[in-house]
Amino acid sequence: MPAHADVESADGRAVIIRPLSFINYEDLNFGKIIPASTAGTVTVAPNGTRTTNNSNIVLVGTDHQAARFTGQGTFNQRVDISLASNTIVINGAGTPMTVSTFTIGSTPSVVLTTTPTRFRIASANGIFAFTVGARLNVAANQAPGKYSGTWNITLNYQ
Repeated sequence: MPAHADVESADGRAVIIRPLSFINYEDLNFGKIIPASTAGTVTVAPNGTRTTNNSNIVLVGTDHQAARFTGQGTFNQRVDISLASNTIVINGAGTPMTVSTFTIGSTPSVVLTTTPTRFRIASANGIFAFTVGARLNVAANQAPGKYSGTWNITLNYQ
């Protein structure tokens, strides 16, 4: 029997941070959704849990996730976090959908807005990480396809 070889590809990733910086290393993803004949919402919580307020909307698969950020400051440093806009529009094959209620995974969870929310860096080495979830408004009979948009989060070290 002749020899057989096969080649597969895989991704390699690393996150490099420097003092007084922060980066996004995972995007917010609402995952696959089958819309209903009535409008509803799909929420991805900061812990990654996905729910809907419409029992006729079907949530498919497990590819959803909260956005993930990391950065570095100094121990006990104050950090103000805010959004550029309280809502964004994501566009795709059909009616644009709005995303709102961006919630940071802190204790307790806090809804982020254009008004800065102040946190303190608790780790001794100044490295921190946080997640952000949000709510997606899905129209009745939303057209199938990929939808995407960009949102901006601002972090000011004090």
